[in-house]
Amino acid sequence: MKKSNLPCVLYVGTFPPRECGIATFTQDLTNAMDKGFNSALKSRILAMNASSTAIYNYSKKIIMQINQDEIEDYLLRAREINKLHNIRLVNIQHEYGIFGGESGNYLLPFMEMVKKPIITTFHTILPAPDKKLKRITQAIIDRSSSVVVMTQSAAEILKQIYGAKKSKICVIPHGVHHVAFPSKSKAKRKLNLQGKTILSTFGMINRDKGIEYAIKALPEVVKKYPDVLYLILGATHPLVRKYEGERYRDSLKKIISQLKLENYVKFYDKYLTLDELIEFLKATDIYISPTLNPLQAVSGTLSYALSCACPIISTATQYAKDTINPERGILVRFKNHKDIERALLLLLQDKKARKEMKKNAYLHSRHMTWQNVALSYFKAFNNFAKIVPRKKGKLPPVNLGHIKTLTDKFGIIQFANHTKPDLNSGYCLDDNSRALLASSMLYQEKPTKGLLDLITIYLKFIKFTQKSSGQFISFISRHKTAINQPLSEDSFGRSIGALSYLFNVGNLPDSLKKQTFAIFRKAEKNIAKIQSPRAIAFTIIGLVYALEPTSFLKSSGGAYAKENEANSNQLKKLAGKLVKKYKQQIARPKNIAKKWFWFEDYLTYSNYKLPESLFHAFKATGDREYLKVAEDALKFLISINFEKDYFSAIGQNGWYFRDGKRAYFDQQPEDTSSAVEALVKAYEITKNKDYAEKAKIAFDWFLGKNYLSQMVYDEATGGCYDGLGKYSLNFNQGAESTISYLLARLAIGRTKLFK
Repeated sequence: MKKSNLPCVLYVGTFPPRECGIATFTQDLTNAMDKGFNSALKSRILAMNASSTAIYNYSKKIIMQINQDEIEDYLLRAREINKLHNIRLVNIQHEYGIFGGESGNYLLPFMEMVKKPIITTFHTILPAPDKKLKRITQAIIDRSSSVVVMTQSAAEILKQIYGAKKSKICVIPHGVHHVAFPSKSKAKRKLNLQGKTILSTFGMINRDKGIEYAIKALPEVVKKYPDVLYLILGATHPLVRKYEGERYRDSLKKIISQLKLENYVKFYDKYLTLDELIEFLKATDIYISPTLNPLQAVSGTLSYALSCACPIISTATQYAKDTINPERGILVRFKNHKDIERALLLLLQDKKARKEMKKNAYLHSRHMTWQNVALSYFKAFNNFAKIVPRKKGKLPPVNLGHIKTLTDKFGIIQFANHTKPDLNSGYCLDDNSRALLASSMLYQEKPTKGLLDLITIYLKFIKFTQKSSGQFISFISRHKTAINQPLSEDSFGRSIGALSYLFNVGNLPDSLKKQTFAIFRKAEKNIAKIQSPRAIAFTIIGLVYALEPTSFLKSSGGAYAKENEANSNQLKKLAGKLVKKYKQQIARPKNIAKKWFWFEDYLTYSNYKLPESLFHAFKATGDREYLKVAEDALKFLISINFEKDYFSAIGQNGWYFRDGKRAYFDQQPEDTSSAVEALVKAYEITKNKDYAEKAKIAFDWFLGKNYLSQMVYDEATGGCYDGLGKYSLNFNQGAESTISYLLARLAIGRTKLFK
């Protein structure tokens, strides 16, 4: 093992290329940990080998190996682990069959000798063990600092049957890969399966799979639905192949032949790669799990099927009972092909129910993505190893995929049903202004035709909404007609900000700059009328952008100087309004007593934009009064939103009034984004590193450092979930949330806190 200052977690389990479900789990978990916490710790593997004659072409992650039936290996590896200072913790992936001795009891002296904290992940929990197995399991629990199970019922079994203390048990679900909500028809075309209704079962083929019962359920099904095709995906388990060859698979083929199902059942006889598996599951209309083991405590196959939006038909195993409810699938009795037949006929005839099950299965799996699972494991590890993340980490790459999905030729659509644009929601000026600002910032960094196309769409939308008075219509219907609502000062301010930034972008075609400036000039006569503090803040930021000298405006000669003076005067008047509001509020006796250093009697949305605008104003004018008010107000917000070690936005379900209690839910991405942007601007102006650190903590809200410890940013789509509730995420990915994330991502990228 190479010397390194980075702490390591040593994972004990099987590992690819050994063909084993535990091996796949260990690989997926360590990949997720390395991706999420590469700058804080490294993953290293102690690989369990089936025998001394087994040779595997392991990756560099494997630093030790144990031949499972050789007790001396366990003792030697324990001594080596104790000598390696960088190994801070050992995580054992436990399955009785991968460790030597009676019921895997060779593991016990290894655990006794290891002097590092041990966290054991149980992949099997037996509710009715014999006396010997119970004693071995209890000994593993006793020698572990903590134990991980994957369902709440498994945790109850550990407490009731094995006497484990509740404080020692951690429930972390089986991980699933981050897959965007799939189009079944598109996936079928890719696999040349179009025109078929796909049923599937995957995994290591062995008699315990009960596949014969799924096959026997098909004759009546295919009579009514001749487009059905059942795919049996996966190679025979290596141990099964070693001792009985392909007898089980051959027996299945015999049943297929007897029932004349050759055209309706196909085998894919190989060890599937992850990409192959996901493509088949994305094409699957109904997933069947006819396993015969009622004690199955976890199932990677069911978890992966859920993550690919598959309605489930499963026997009532421990795991299935915890995971599958009538909204996601149907539970059937063991060894009962008639139950499977009835379930298939029910789902095939009710397309509406099947469509709902697809959505519910997918949404249920969102907390199970490997990113979220890695966050939970890191938290568990940190309780015993005190692995403190470094300040620098990986910044997700910019992904415009979902923004492009939401954008049509007219503008960006306001809402989404999960990831699908909801055209009925129409178009919102706020969202198109945000989109114009974000795409302009990206174009400034790296001009591309694709970005220019987006800029053109959003600019045309803003022009479309502008009235003869220079004001803007806030909402446009799907039919491209105005929705009769009061004009929004906030929307006006956001539009001024986006337009002002755009006509300062280098390499932008002059024709677009002229068009942008014309819209701005038509609107600016309304600036003086603005009264709303947030609208004032949005407009101040825009006017500061407008004061930036550009070749386009400079070419106007005297007109540029006149425009510059007008914008500067407007800026000072608006900043003065904000400062006056602040002084009036903090002078009130109740506010002095409560130290309520704010512009209003309440905190609602986009709070951080108010101090951010004064940081901008200070930069443009040098007026230190703006700076003082900005810092005082910002510190007040920090004291509220950073109560714990993560950012917590003011919840929209009640907000926070001066004499009341603050609402914590639902937290919105827009508010988190405004915090990131303001804190980054404060850092750029003052060079106070504490602002930069707070900005990073706020940005980490998107990456799982929040109340639910769940990712709010969707790496698969480039979208962002619409909110953080008390118990779950809002899984829709609308325009406001997605663009807000992107603006925060662009801001935090300037701080160099991420690699």
